[in-house]
Amino acid sequence: MRKEKNFGGETSREKTIVRTSMLGIAGNALLALFKAAVGLLSNSIAITLDAVNNLSDAFSSVITIVGTKLAAKPADKKHPFGYGRLEYLSAMVISVIILYAGVTSLVESAKKILVPETPEYSTQSLIILGAAVIVKVVMGLYVRAVGERVNSDSLVASGKDALMDSVISVTTIAAALVYIFTGLRLEAYLGVLISAMIIKAGFETMRDTISEILGERAAEGLARNIKHTIAQVDGVRGVYDLVLNNYGPDNFVASVHIEVEDDTTAVQIDKLQRQITDRVQKEQGVLLTAIGVYPANTGNTAAGGVKRRILEVLSQYPEVLQLHGLYVDEAEHSIRMDIIIDFDTKDRLQRFEKIRTEIAALFPDYKTTVHLDLDVTSL
Repeated sequence: MRKEKNFGGETSREKTIVRTSMLGIAGNALLALFKAAVGLLSNSIAITLDAVNNLSDAFSSVITIVGTKLAAKPADKKHPFGYGRLEYLSAMVISVIILYAGVTSLVESAKKILVPETPEYSTQSLIILGAAVIVKVVMGLYVRAVGERVNSDSLVASGKDALMDSVISVTTIAAALVYIFTGLRLEAYLGVLISAMIIKAGFETMRDTISEILGERAAEGLARNIKHTIAQVDGVRGVYDLVLNNYGPDNFVASVHIEVEDDTTAVQIDKLQRQITDRVQKEQGVLLTAIGVYPANTGNTAAGGVKRRILEVLSQYPEVLQLHGLYVDEAEHSIRMDIIIDFDTKDRLQRFEKIRTEIAALFPDYKTTVHLDLDVTSL
């Protein structure tokens, strides 16, 4: 499995996430306490809701710790690829908590609009809120940076949420100043705005988590590095069809196709596959569970002409991203190949059938087989 290079392995990554989350719990709990006191004393719904938001952030950090601990469980017979995806489920729970906090805040703010109360601000309360803004900015930048370093979606989301909270607090202070100098009451309306921002953050976290669970396209840098590593192995003429399955942050299981000369023996292919598997595991921290093989024509002089004619046809279709696995088998009088068509192509399957028919018409004396491959990683 892929290792966390900056932190010496999965155990160190886990400790980093837990330590950072503990700091988040302590910081948010203190901020919630101070803001709740200020909100109650000043009779400000906006400040009180801001305190509730900090409290939900602290609870989210608890969920992050629990999810990280469970995700770090070693692989077993029932789950041979480990429990890493539990981190995504913990992020889903956090998104539900955020949504609940946002909806609850929205209801309370609406009540205050219908039945307004007169706020009472003091210099001390505004100073406390100002200090809270500074704390939240520092906390947000730190947590987000750590999350990006250890590839933790939960920490990154917490960091972004903390920075958003600082904006909310600044807005709350501005509403207080408006009331002090003009007598205009904006707290309840600001509470609605804060609630909307909290709900939006909850939906975004849920959307991103669902996308992770469904399976996203592999990061371009990782896919490119794996292909480069494989291409450096002697005997490999091409690298195609890299599929990366994510079993948690930085935990990938992969399969790939390589192209080798058609006179390569089974013993040589076995040796080649073992070299590739070991090198990718060592250099990229990714486990290759399957390596397919495409043969490349070496003794067939007509193969080059066949490829040129096929490329002329494909040049008319810019949506065709790649041709690979092309092999001309004179013994069986057959031609086989794979093509990749951009996912954004309208009527993609119909376009593939049109291309397949055109290629087959070029070689009426051959049995032509064209497969449609998926565009799953950068080419």
